[in-house]
Amino acid sequence: MGLYEVYSHPLLIRYKASVCSRASVFVLLVSVLTYIPPLLITYRSQGFWLKQSSYEEQPVVQFQYEMMMIGVTSASGDYVAWSTFSNFNMLLGDKLRIPTVSVRESDSNGDGKADRLSLQMSVPLNSAEQIYSLQLLLTFSYQLRRMSVVVMQSMALIQSSSSVPMSQLFISGDLKLQQKEPLSHRGIHTQYNVSVIDSESPFADSFDLTTIIRKYQERNLTTYLWCPVPVWTVGRAVNTPFQIKAEIRYPVETITYPLHTIVFLFLNCVCVCYTYRPGFWETVKFAWIQYVSVLLIFLWIFQRVQTFVFLNRVLPTVPVSLHKPHFS
Repeated sequence: MGLYEVYSHPLLIRYKASVCSRASVFVLLVSVLTYIPPLLITYRSQGFWLKQSSYEEQPVVQFQYEMMMIGVTSASGDYVAWSTFSNFNMLLGDKLRIPTVSVRESDSNGDGKADRLSLQMSVPLNSAEQIYSLQLLLTFSYQLRRMSVVVMQSMALIQSSSSVPMSQLFISGDLKLQQKEPLSHRGIHTQYNVSVIDSESPFADSFDLTTIIRKYQERNLTTYLWCPVPVWTVGRAVNTPFQIKAEIRYPVETITYPLHTIVFLFLNCVCVCYTYRPGFWETVKFAWIQYVSVLLIFLWIFQRVQTFVFLNRVLPTVPVSLHKPHFS
């Protein structure tokens, strides 16, 4: 009758030596070579300490129904303008052109957050007026909530020009987040939750686009409209209004760690990513994972080196065999 294995356990052999023996020095040297090189390797690979991190979040964006439009009507610098701010309109005089505006925000994926803004504007013009250049400023409420809570007022500037008079401008772009410095990994940031335009000011300088943009760009967090190709249409009939059509998506940007790239390509999420300063435990977790991943290789190598040295009696030791498993 053939025999088969019903149970097995490893044979434990303990090698004993004095503290000042060559075997003790060898074990100490192996321990140093096992634990120190992984630390140096991970540190020198420029990734041991986590200084910045990023994550994905779809922001809550709402159009504030605040607009400012300036259209250049001649090569000599004549213009027409309009805004939702009464103080600015009062400064315009006979250059004021009150348009017909249609605005719609849509939620295509049904998550309760708006994904797109569709805007149409018809600007009435006199028979002698033509549009050569256009600037349109729109304001938004922008919120992030997953890690750092960010509540701010932001803007998008539509700006385009043509060498010939046009009848329509079509814009299709993305409202993107721009960040100069990382945020903290938690906390509430509301320092930018103020209007981009001081609508209550009676001074013309408060409505100057140069002044508005200069102050806006001094912020750490801003939004901007990324639009590769604005489309102009020629052929405006006499006394017909100039048409502005804009489609702005909220937002289209996905940036992840390499490990997460496949996951987000699979999910096909519409997200925005911003950097932040990680906390102490997140930094330690990041460093620990990197260190252990290299340490395991060194443990595997030097475990076999020690087994070979002591099993083959390369160094003098006193082996003690334990034939029975030890339970403590």
